[in-house]
Amino acid sequence: RGESMTDEQARGAEIDVQPTLEARAFVEALFARHHSEIYAYLVRMVRDPDLAADLTQDAFVKAYRAYDPLGKPDNARAWLYQIAHRVAIDELRRRKVIRFVPFVGQSRGAAPSVERLAMDARLSGELVRALARIPERQRAALLLAEVHDLSGLELAAVLGVSHVAARALLTRARESLRQALATEQAAVAERDAATDRGAGLAPGSSEGRGR
Repeated sequence: RGESMTDEQARGAEIDVQPTLEARAFVEALFARHHSEIYAYLVRMVRDPDLAADLTQDAFVKAYRAYDPLGKPDNARAWLYQIAHRVAIDELRRRKVIRFVPFVGQSRGAAPSVERLAMDARLSGELVRALARIPERQRAALLLAEVHDLSGLELAAVLGVSHVAARALLTRARESLRQALATEQAAVAERDAATDRGAGLAPGSSEGRGR
């Protein structure tokens, strides 16, 4: 008798276990559907595949702990991105480093924007440096909207702002990126010109030697 549970204790245990099982099933389903894209988002945020893998696991653990059977998220994908976004920003702020990488991949959108085309064109160093010039929230908004195809409402949910505020932030981010890209392209052109001038003046160059 000392090792058996009373009916009341058994009912209490069932109440405790049921939400846990439901949360596990819910998060496992999210993991199966969205693990790859959440990992890809975190890789682009932190530029470290091993760290991104750890942060992805952390995001799903946080999703499991945050699950409320009485208040399931209306948009589970946006809710998951919101958690992953916070995990990434917390890590980046801890490290005081904000770094991004260009992306090449498939888009669900039918009409890519200038920013998306720039990202897909893999402008490499130019794009990375341009993104590094714009504010953190603007960078995150661009990445989520242009690369991960979040809708305006989803973007607002992830960033924790109104739909109007999210659209305004994205507009500012696009303009900031245009300006930053123009600055970077001008700097690259100037460096290339300086290199050409230096090569032309260098004595003993291969062009100046006879064979």
